[in-house]
Parts: sequence; structure tokens; C-alpha cells
Amino acid sequence: MQEAHSEMQLKRFDKLDHLHFKLIYVDQPGASDYVRNWCLRKHFLDTYMLLFMASGQGWLTVDGNFIELRAGAWYIGQPGQLVEANVHSLDERGVYHMNFEVMHLAEQDDPEVLDIMKQLLGDPCDAEVICASAVAVGELCQMIYQQARSKNGLQRYYGQIRFQELLYTMFNDVVRAEERFSTSPVEHVKDYIEQNYMNKITIEELATIARMSSRHFMRLFKKRHGCSAMDYLTFFRIKQAQILMRNDHNYRLKDVASYVGYQDEMYFRRKFKQISGIPPAAFIQGSKQKIAAVHSLSIGTLLALQIIPCAAKASHPWTEYYRRKYETNKVMPLAEVEAIWLEQLRMVDPDYIITVEGEMSDTLAHQLRSLAPVCIIPQDEGDWRDHLKYVARFLDRSDVAEAWLQRYDEKSAMVRTQLADSVREERLLVLRVHGEVLQVLGPRSIASVFYVDLQMNGPEGIEAFWKLGTVKVTELSKLSIDRMLLIVEEDEKSKQTWNALQNSEGWNDTTAVQNGCIDILMPGVLLDYTAFTHELMLDEILKLWQDRP
Repeated sequence: MQEAHSEMQLKRFDKLDHLHFKLIYVDQPGASDYVRNWCLRKHFLDTYMLLFMASGQGWLTVDGNFIELRAGAWYIGQPGQLVEANVHSLDERGVYHMNFEVMHLAEQDDPEVLDIMKQLLGDPCDAEVICASAVAVGELCQMIYQQARSKNGLQRYYGQIRFQELLYTMFNDVVRAEERFSTSPVEHVKDYIEQNYMNKITIEELATIARMSSRHFMRLFKKRHGCSAMDYLTFFRIKQAQILMRNDHNYRLKDVASYVGYQDEMYFRRKFKQISGIPPAAFIQGSKQKIAAVHSLSIGTLLALQIIPCAAKASHPWTEYYRRKYETNKVMPLAEVEAIWLEQLRMVDPDYIITVEGEMSDTLAHQLRSLAPVCIIPQDEGDWRDHLKYVARFLDRSDVAEAWLQRYDEKSAMVRTQLADSVREERLLVLRVHGEVLQVLGPRSIASVFYVDLQMNGPEGIEAFWKLGTVKVTELSKLSIDRMLLIVEEDEKSKQTWNALQNSEGWNDTTAVQNGCIDILMPGVLLDYTAFTHELMLDEILKLWQDRP
């Protein structure tokens, strides 16, 4: 029922295909050292207005309705509305004031366009819409502000493109705000942390929001997310600090600490090193490096080392898993044709190039080395942990790798304790439906999360199929499979194989199918045998099994 409602809510965005958005004005009051207060005189809007509060406090009235403004929120005004605003306590981040036009490509009347926009926005002026990442949105607004004021027409055009990206982010935040009302109390608290991380937050405050005792809240939050609420707050704050430091190396560390909720700079430095594995200064220095990933498997290794590649293959599935944590829009998409992506790399001029052994000729390797030092991951040697350490040594980031691995081991141990004994003791088969082939995933794949980190068992005799790599439908019923995890590829042939599999006798004779112990995961990124995807899989396991028999 909830999924159907979500699909219906998202269906309204099909109308975006018929709308054209154009930014016509942008200002950043507060950017000057001398501006700490800003007023928007009372007037009727001729166009749409967007206010993003990067800092400060204040109020906004829309058709006489009073709205309290606060940092980290969006506010929208629509043509014909009477608006007035007063903002104070601004710092150098300021507030962003934009006006934009919306036109229907089929030249419908303005009233119809206005109705469509009201549906898209969900009437957000009745209540604020909190950004999922105020820091990331602030950085995007700053780029739009600078590009829109440029004397270079090409830069102004790029500013319009960035504005479309801003609208996409805003619509996502509108949907997120709508979905918040249907989430569990613990999920609601998680959202609250992400929206208010820049403020002082206590366990007592979070427990009150969840409407439960502090002790009960702490237990439920840890069970749901694998870490305490205060640890989650720390991780999220450091993540926001990394975004700031990665995008602008001119911020004073004291200001970065203050932006993400730390008034004590020394305490912030300790927490940053504890989470990141390196001091803030080393992180800033490292983030200036341009590192290209010319093989998809090197991406998940770089991200675990807190490196966003400057370039990566366009064919890689940059799903929401990645976009949730990293600004993947800044990655140059490398073409599939070798000659083209080599030229793209020359344009990027990377400091280092990361690739995988066995994926290139000696000639190609020589060409890459003429561009930058190349790290070739020995994919057939060691496991994903060894690959992470190998790249970390090459890039002089061993401390980052060790800190990441320590957190991963702590998280996997926590997930292991959250699963019911019955689940941990079951004989699990991880199966990938790829075209006409049924692939059995073993310890040398993403399935190592289950068989190594969570110490789960495979069916008796599964080692032979791990070695072979495939299994036939007729062989499934001969294996004692208590639980099955499936990854079905999205191509038409894989879907046909999956449909045929469900109707086969061998499939329906398995214990897992008869007991209803079948779960399906999305394909794509979760198949990568890398550090980053192992962490993603732990998150998926919590969603799948922690509250289920």
C-alpha cells in the first residue's frame, strides 16, 4: 500500500517533461562582511521565488501567513502571492534569493502551469522543506550565483544547467518531506538529526521526538542503524564537513567546525581524524588531487578512501546509493571508446590513475603512464580488503583505509548481533540471474559479506558450485537451501529467465521457496566486489532481515 502511494506521488513528476525553467535573477545577501541583515520588501510576485537559507534566522509572510525562517530550508513563492521577508544573523554563507520563470512547452495558459507547479511542490509555502544536505545545496547555490553573474556567456549558460540541478534537488526534498510522515519514529529521528546536525542535540531531545524513553530509544536506534544515535550524528557531521572542505579549500577550519555543529575546534579535529583516519589538513590536501578511475571496480575502492574520482566510466551505475553520499555530478563520464576516453583523461590531467589488472594491453598501460602514475589493482590476488590497502599504500592513505576497515568490522559485528539466531544459522544461497545463466556467488564476490563477515553458512556441497560459478535449475532442489538471496539483472533476457525459474519444478521444490524465505536485491552497483559495496550490503541486510524471522 505504501509503495503504491509512493509511486502515485512520484507520478506527478511526469509533467516535468513539458515544463521549461529559466533562472532570471539570483542574489546572495550576507556574502559581504558588512551585510548581516536582509529585508525583502512587501510586493506581489511576478515570477516564482526561491529562498534558500544557508545561514541566519528570520521570517517570511506569504499572503499574510507567517513562516519562521531557519537555516537549511527551502521556501517557495508563486506568481501573484504577496510576500515579505526579514532575515538577521547572517554569516558569509548568507541567504540565496532567486527568481525564475516556468513555461509550458505546449504553450498552455499560465493558470494551468501554476496548477502543475502546485502539484509538483506539494504547496510547500504552508511549511518549510528541509534540505537533505544543506551544505551540498549551499555549495550548489554558490556556483549558480557566481556563474549567473559571469561576463562569460558560456558560464552563464552553465549556471542555468546548475539551476536545473538545484530544482531537481528541491523536488527530491519535497518528496522526502512528504514521505517523512509515514516513516517509523526512529526513521523520523534520523531525519531530524540530518536536518538539525548544525545545532546542539541531546539523547533526551531525540527520545522526546521519538516519544519513548531514552533507554528504549537508544536500543531501537542502534538496532535499526547499527550504531548509536550520537555516533550517527558524528558521522553525519564529519560527512558534511568533508563536503565543505572538498569543495572550498579557503574555509577556515574553525568556520567548518562551527557550520557542522562543533564550537570547539580541537574537539572537531579529534573527531575528524577518528572518523576519517587523517587530520583535516591532510584531508584538504588530499582532496586537491585529481584521481581517475578507468575501471568500474576501482570506484568503490576510491570511495572507501574518501576520494571522489575526477573521471570514471560512464557505464558505471551511479545509483542513488552513491549520490546519497557523494557528489557524483562532478565526475567526468568517460566514453566506452578507448581513443575518446584517453583524450578525456588528457583534458582532466589527473594526478593518478587507478585501474584493474588484466583489463588493458601493454600499449594502453604505456599510454596511461604517459598521463599520470598508474596503480593497477591485482584483482586475482587477495580479497577486497587487500585491494583497499593496496590502493591506499599507493596514494599514501593507509591511515584512511585502516580507519574505514575498523568501522566496517564494528558495523558488521553489530549487524551480526542484530540478526535472529535462526537467520544466522540458515543455509544461504546467493544467486544472480544474468541472461540465461544462474550464477552462484561465493566468498570471492559481494557474497563474502554473508559467508565471511556475518559468518553464515552455505548449503552442503555449495563449494563445488562456487568453484564452477553456475548452477542448473534441476540442481537447486538437491541443495538444502533454507534462505535465498537473488540479484536479478534488469535486461529483458534476465527477466525472462527469472519468470521461467519461478515456474520451474526444481525451483519450487527448494525449502527456501516453500518457506517463503526469498529476498530480491537490486542489481548494478551491489555486484561490485569492493569495499564501498560491502558497506552498502550491510545496510541492505539490516533492511531485509533484522525484524524478520
